Amino acid sequence: MPKTTKSGKPKQEELPSTLQRSPAKAQRTFTKAHDAAAEQYGEGERAHRTAYSALKHSFEKVGDHWEPKGGGRKGPSDPQAAGGRKTSRRTSGGVDENAPKSELYDIAKRLDVAGRSRMSKQELVRAIEKANDRATRKARAS
Repeated sequence: MPKTTKSGKPKQEELPSTLQRSPAKAQRTFTKAHDAAAEQYGEGERAHRTAYSALKHSFEKVGDHWEPKGGGRKGPSDPQAAGGRKTSRRTSGGVDENAPKSELYDIAKRLDVAGRSRMSKQELVRAIEKANDRATRKARAS
């Protein structure tokens, strides 16, 4: 998984595609967390999940990339990211469930989610998650 170059930057080709399209700080956050987790737990799924959990404390997935959380918020974006070793709660795929509804609405608007004005906060989270998945699939195909 991701290792850093001599300059401290992550090797671009080793990052997940959504992070390759994200700001350098998101890439560094993921890489440092992954490297630390790999040292502690070994390479594999657990290190990968740990790195994504760390990323979700400062970034949220918007479309096919990660962006800093709005409003200067930090912290886990969903119960799974807040969890612990033996948690198996549903994740929101990088959507910040703790964001205010108005911010979720703005993201849904940017992603052109139909029917967003009539959605509850939880419906917005799920709709954004689906829109993000579509955008990621489209970006990977091109």
